[in-house]
Amino acid sequence: MAEQKSIFVTGAGSGIGRATAQLFAERGWFVGLFDVNPKGLEETSAMLPEGQRFSMTFDVRDRDGWARAVDAFGTVTNRRMHVLFNNAGVGKGGLINEMKPEDIDLVLDVNLKGVINGVNAALPLLRETPGSRIVNTASVAGVVGASKMSIYCATKFGVRGLTESLDLEFSRYGIRVTSLMPWFVDTAILDGMAEDTNRTVRDALNDQKTPIYPVRMAAERAWDAAHGKDVHYMVGKEAENAKFFARFFPGLLRKRMLSMMGDD
Repeated sequence: MAEQKSIFVTGAGSGIGRATAQLFAERGWFVGLFDVNPKGLEETSAMLPEGQRFSMTFDVRDRDGWARAVDAFGTVTNRRMHVLFNNAGVGKGGLINEMKPEDIDLVLDVNLKGVINGVNAALPLLRETPGSRIVNTASVAGVVGASKMSIYCATKFGVRGLTESLDLEFSRYGIRVTSLMPWFVDTAILDGMAEDTNRTVRDALNDQKTPIYPVRMAAERAWDAAHGKDVHYMVGKEAENAKFFARFFPGLLRKRMLSMMGDD
């Protein structure tokens, strides 16, 4: 009988993490659910079959919390972790000189340092698991910069670079490292990245009639990222277009981003 595969999902209490946990569970995987939000975690857990899930609250900024979570996960999976889905993230936006220092620190610490913490904490278990891989949630914001999202973009460019470097570095262990790079997806993060006191990124996107993709699409691409041969996995046609234009027509892409965020 084939060994049941397992995935460790951060940010599982909502959004892409929740949708991905559901999809992997539907396809027979054992799913570890982890989030800083106990209520969201409880809601996600209730959506998955008993005996096919494990949940635990911790903050990805906390290295000791990571150690406890990975150890607990390994205990219930016979020391197997086929996929680490480094997905937890926060969105805080605005002009850089107007952002609160604590918001800047939060975005950096969760979106970038949290991913690094996860890589280091999970590596021993991943090395024990044949064919394992890490999937990091980056973003199209890791392909092209956007006004009023500078810190968020900095973290996602960082995750992209980290992913490419670690895919090379961890090849010695037989571990692949890939990234999920969504266009704007219908999650609460769009409401958290306020342009100013009254308007959110979601408002700006709606004004421009810019597509916002469903979380299930992101989950399907997370599945691809956990199984495919590429390094980066774009979510949605707009993401594919952004990747193309960033490479071949960066000037046109810049004009579009200025228009989209109301800076033209």
